[in-house]
Amino acid sequence: MGKAKQAKLAMQKYAKMKKMISSTDARLKNKKPSKKKKPEDPHKIEVREVPQASSALFFQYNTQLGPPYHILVDTNFINHSIRYKLDIIQNMMDCLYAKCIPYITDCVLGEIEKMGTKFSVALKIIKDPRFERIRCLHKGTYADDCLVQRVTQHKCYIVATNDVDLKRRIRKIPGVPIMYVAKHRYTIERMPDAYGAPKV
Repeated sequence: MGKAKQAKLAMQKYAKMKKMISSTDARLKNKKPSKKKKPEDPHKIEVREVPQASSALFFQYNTQLGPPYHILVDTNFINHSIRYKLDIIQNMMDCLYAKCIPYITDCVLGEIEKMGTKFSVALKIIKDPRFERIRCLHKGTYADDCLVQRVTQHKCYIVATNDVDLKRRIRKIPGVPIMYVAKHRYTIERMPDAYGAPKV
């Protein structure tokens, strides 16, 4: 068999067309009939889910922030304060030049209690009567999610944390300042100039 004949047979083999099934074929009758779409109403208003902007954010400043400041404290902020021997409430007031009320959620308390006896100093500091307790109604004790959820709902808090991931998550929420420990003192990020917060 010559090469030309082989090529011709190969061409015939690949050139065969697929046969179409006729509309009266029995195999098509078993399939469910496709539902006809209703014509769209041109006067219907399209509803889209857009997150509601907080009414507290007036001209990019958070109007709910003001003395006395409500500060949500995270676990590692307390640990950094202990490491640098900083009095939490005194240094908060030195940073913001106003009265500050530190708040501890049940999740943060649970997180410190799970850490064991090594963090007993942090536990003693938290149980100071000057620290306000916030009850958590959700399940689980993951403090980061709890803090993010709380500041998303209520824009009256400043979040005190040194956790890089938590800072990144809070920066996405408009109008929530972040307090952190740097250079042996407290500094604050994203606080309006009008409130007199020190610059780094």
